[in-house]
Amino acid sequence: MDQPLILCATVIMLLPLLGALIAGLLGKRIGRQATHCVAIALVSLSFMLALYVARVMIIDAHPTVEGTLYTWATAGSLQFDVALLIDRLSVIMMVVVLFVSLAVHVYTVGYMADDAGYQRFFCYVSLFTFSMLVLVLANNFLLLFFGWEGVGLVSYLLIGFWFKRESANQGSLKAFLANRVGDIGFLLAMAAVLMFFGTLHYHDVFAQAPQIVSRTMLLFPHYEVPVIPVICFLLFIGAMGKSAQVPLHVWLPESMEGPTPISALIHAATMVTAGIYMVARMSPLYEYSPAILSCILIIGGTTAFFLGLVALVQFDIKRVIAYSTISQLGYMAVALGASAYDAAIFHLLTHAFFKALLFLAAGSVIIAMHHEQDMRKMGGLAAYLPVTYLTFMIGALALSAIPPFSGFFSKDAIIEAVNLSTLPGARYAYYCVLFGAFITPLYTFRALFLTFHTKERINHKLRGQIHESPWVVLIPLVALAIPSIVIGQMLVGPMLFAQPTLLGDSIFVLPEHNVLEQMARSYVGASKLALDAGAHLTFWFAIAGMVVAWLFIAVYPQWTEALKLQFHWLYRVLVSKFGFDDFNRVVFVDGTVDLGGVCYEVSDVKLIDGVCVNGSGRLIAWLARTARRAQTGYLYHYALSMVIGLLVFLLWFILG
Repeated sequence: MDQPLILCATVIMLLPLLGALIAGLLGKRIGRQATHCVAIALVSLSFMLALYVARVMIIDAHPTVEGTLYTWATAGSLQFDVALLIDRLSVIMMVVVLFVSLAVHVYTVGYMADDAGYQRFFCYVSLFTFSMLVLVLANNFLLLFFGWEGVGLVSYLLIGFWFKRESANQGSLKAFLANRVGDIGFLLAMAAVLMFFGTLHYHDVFAQAPQIVSRTMLLFPHYEVPVIPVICFLLFIGAMGKSAQVPLHVWLPESMEGPTPISALIHAATMVTAGIYMVARMSPLYEYSPAILSCILIIGGTTAFFLGLVALVQFDIKRVIAYSTISQLGYMAVALGASAYDAAIFHLLTHAFFKALLFLAAGSVIIAMHHEQDMRKMGGLAAYLPVTYLTFMIGALALSAIPPFSGFFSKDAIIEAVNLSTLPGARYAYYCVLFGAFITPLYTFRALFLTFHTKERINHKLRGQIHESPWVVLIPLVALAIPSIVIGQMLVGPMLFAQPTLLGDSIFVLPEHNVLEQMARSYVGASKLALDAGAHLTFWFAIAGMVVAWLFIAVYPQWTEALKLQFHWLYRVLVSKFGFDDFNRVVFVDGTVDLGGVCYEVSDVKLIDGVCVNGSGRLIAWLARTARRAQTGYLYHYALSMVIGLLVFLLWFILG
């Protein structure tokens, strides 16, 4: 059975690559319709095969399968393989990635219908899917890094898809550079793994982890540190870049410059969740690094709360959802820090559906508004776009963790898990995610009321042209709305509280860190969780956020302006996004330019031109002027020079 599964996983991985090659190389020749038919058909086939593999691995309880496709390179005793790992974690990730990717492929037919780069877009999206599948199916660090970099490269191409826009070029470059910072940490971590473990294969690395715990490395002269925490910290730097954790989150809002379908794909189930998946995959290492888990708790809590606050002052509908994504990634990071890896993956799964739904619903609004994204120019759209409004509402309720929608089960599990954690930093992270439960529905329903309710602020020329989107746009919305409602209730028990959990032995947790086991003792079913929601503070925080949004936006909008005036300093801080962009511009952008100017003036102008080039000419001129003075034309001067020379030679001969 193992070989057919490996073959099936290989086909699943390569089908999107085939679609990318056909769309990229033959797209112009075969035409638009054939391009999207081929791309959608191949991703659909890949998704169906993924469902088959998921049935075998999860329902039939088939053990973990690993298989080598071919040997990439050998160096002495080291062997680098292109090899796949099929276990419950990789299978769940594969199904989620392909489901969202398929929805985005179908949605693209309607959204990009009039775009000149239609075939090129399908090429990029299929290539993006292939890279993500390589990342989740890899069984070693090197292949993981190949998929990791592939996702980063294609995201650069997609964010800058409309390359004639300067903002798109800047956004794609910003994403590329921010991710390169994280990738430096990832590369250093791989080097350390290879140095101390002698392999890049997951299984071999994890098996050696208990023996490596006591080993140290010389970080600075006379200063040694434990090996595994250093590796975990460097790996998390990579995760901070991909999964947009503070302070490497700055690229993600700029990715909104790309077309809406790719915003959904990047923000829902693929690129931004790669870091979360990677840390969960490396749980056998992180469990031996409690200090790094505490660091993850603090960074994740900060990201979850403070970046959620920034969404409150955004008026671009896509940017509101983008900052929401950063905040939710903070929740996932907090779960990782609390050793609730299953809860992090569970929230990753539920978030993939409702966040893709919100982005694609926002795209439907943008289509209807003729690519207007400012919510201040909308209002009252519920009457014009009933299906879009309903699906956006479902996504908003799921994001706000209202039972029985999917976000309730995963988000509340994270908040409870971090509350039970005894690691340093857990209390700070708990208050961040707890107050985040109020902030999330506040900015989500602010966006919903500004867009679909309140008085119409639509340009009168557009009012008569607004209508519901075509079926190729609405079908993906409905397809994503269904799991956004039911998937949380279906999977909360198997994912978090079953023995063993749905992820099985893909996740490793030390007994002293196992907060989910403590939660399982009081679990009595998903329906009971939903019915008892009123007994928990998080539920009332969520309700309060919705009510406050309704009061300040729909009922008394003047209160919003009064708050801005009263707390103008806080409003300026939020509008400036806590100064991260300004700091990066002043320190890294302007600082680099200034440093380049100093280097140019000192090294190029003064040292190279002034000393080496012009200096050599001036030296020769000085030597010539000095030598010219010796040519006086008097014979006695020349005779004296000859005598002095003869004396020098005689002395040298005698003394020598």
